[in-house]
Amino acid sequence: MAEQTVLVAIDIGTTKVCVLIGEMAARGGVDVIGIGQAASDGLRKGVVIDIDRTVQSVASAVEAAERISGL
Repeated sequence: MAEQTVLVAIDIGTTKVCVLIGEMAARGGVDVIGIGQAASDGLRKGVVIDIDRTVQSVASAVEAAERISGL
């Protein structure tokens, strides 16, 4: 079985963190295989004010996307 190229996009916003996991499709596009979202803690007006809370928000969104994708 050939290895798939896995792509990950992360959007860290003031109110939420979104993660998208995809695989390169044979036709040249991207097949989305997982999405995750978590409340964004540790940011205010786009500036990180608490790095630990921000990291936890990102980790939660990544875990949700991984669960959906099966990775």
